[in-house]
Amino acid sequence: MTTDQLTYLAFGGVLILALVFDLGLLSKKTSHITMRKALMQTIFWVTLALSFMFFVWYEYGREIAVEYLSAYLTEWSLSIDNIFVFILIFSFFGVKEKYYARVLLLGILMAIILRVIFITIGIALVERFHWLLYIFGVILLITGVKMFSAKHDEEVDLSKNKVYNFLKRFLPLVPEDGDGKFTVRRDGKKYYTTIFVVVVMLATTDIVFALDSIPAVFGISTHRVVIYTSNIFAVLGLRSLFFLLKGAVGKFSHLQQGIAVVLVFIGLKMLAEIFHVKVPVYVSLLVIMVCLTASVLYSIYVDGRESEPLEEGQDTDLH
Repeated sequence: MTTDQLTYLAFGGVLILALVFDLGLLSKKTSHITMRKALMQTIFWVTLALSFMFFVWYEYGREIAVEYLSAYLTEWSLSIDNIFVFILIFSFFGVKEKYYARVLLLGILMAIILRVIFITIGIALVERFHWLLYIFGVILLITGVKMFSAKHDEEVDLSKNKVYNFLKRFLPLVPEDGDGKFTVRRDGKKYYTTIFVVVVMLATTDIVFALDSIPAVFGISTHRVVIYTSNIFAVLGLRSLFFLLKGAVGKFSHLQQGIAVVLVFIGLKMLAEIFHVKVPVYVSLLVIMVCLTASVLYSIYVDGRESEPLEEGQDTDLH
């Protein structure tokens, strides 16, 4: 058995046990996910992903392990943008909170399958046409610049979403959740519920973000194990991260700028290889950690400063 085969076997085994533990012990089909439970699940998935880094270190060495950590941190931070859109989707379709956990799980599992397909195609193309990495670099540069100046508070009209309009055009939809079912029957005819629509939209929305995140991980590492495992671990942590951050997304208003700088850096790193300039993986990890940490701390600082005048105004009204 090769090292790669052993790693995939270990990774698959860990994921199966983790999903059984997560679904069987930490959550139920329609249970309410409290902040405490969401925090426990988030810590669980992050700890599992970081623990896998030591396995990679043991099997492949320190440099590949650092590449894995860099890729995981990048993918994990990019997933926060997914959560912002997920919240909009749940709100737009009026999904009941008791269905959140199940809908997220199904949407995320679909997203993983689609990501694996996209990554497999991407690896095959890059191995045959190495110059595609430079195209990825340009894509990341453009995406990073746009992301830096974009605003999360811009109104998004999901009624114009292409996937939603496609489903409306080709499938009979009904504006109800069907008690959590994908389909219901009305007058002998089968209709697809909002639950079905939301699951599909969650999966396809993740693919849109994957068009940025997959090139980003290629910019950090071209090692198959790193690309697959960092992506899947980051996506699997989305469900618990959603419940943890759904009421506090606004408190990380400047994280987007930190992620944008990371994407620009990775894009420049990829393009620098045209001139035979190779940035050490340790430098990449340092830049990623500094950008993400600084943007989170700055977001918390700004949020605290903006809330102070409101509190003072409230005190004045009381007197």
